[in-house]
Amino acid sequence: MTVPVRVLLVDDHPIFLDGLRTALTGLPEIDVVDCAGDGLAALAAVARSRPDVVLMDLTMPGMNGVEATRRITARDDGPAVLVLTMHADDDSVYAAIRAGASGYLLKGSDRADVVRAVLAVAAGEAVFGPEIAQRVLRSFAEGPRGASPRPFPELTSRELEILDLVATGLGNQAIARRLSISPKTVRNSVSTILGKLHAADRGEAVARARAHGLGQATPGTAAHVPRRTL
Repeated sequence: MTVPVRVLLVDDHPIFLDGLRTALTGLPEIDVVDCAGDGLAALAAVARSRPDVVLMDLTMPGMNGVEATRRITARDDGPAVLVLTMHADDDSVYAAIRAGASGYLLKGSDRADVVRAVLAVAAGEAVFGPEIAQRVLRSFAEGPRGASPRPFPELTSRELEILDLVATGLGNQAIARRLSISPKTVRNSVSTILGKLHAADRGEAVARARAHGLGQATPGTAAHVPRRTL
């Protein structure tokens, strides 16, 4: 008799999580061993339940699914991660792939497709839903564009732009003037950036940004970046 694949379900919506668990429970090829409602809980559940596959949502409070995937797949004995999300945009897809996800499905996939994908990634295969597969194949067909990989894929383009300016030493007021947005918007964006990067403060975020090539000094930019409060 084939040993069932041990699966951890991760999603912050209780109704969806319960429905998914109900849909997969009782199948002979799958054993739902645990559930988690956010990325941090997922890390604890991986250590506790030792699943073969993590079925991972992306948008969750606290630690998001991309960062959780990165940490889970970095483990020597880490399980495969299969993303199951409502997000079909390029940023989400490529962020998940860069983080180490072995597959990517959209919510709305039927149970048979989810089961097949779980079994496939457990066997070491890469699996993508039809819409996602077309996008990934098109990207490879276009070939390399000569640009370095985008740093911090969990950040939006505007958040990355703000982080770049923060790393040059600009304060919130200066960034607001540069981007023609309000200081409050900058302040809120910086808070979001710190949360997504799990940085303790502005200085840590600057250090990580500079390590990835952001914040290159420009004429008139101070070299010293004080740790300002938000």
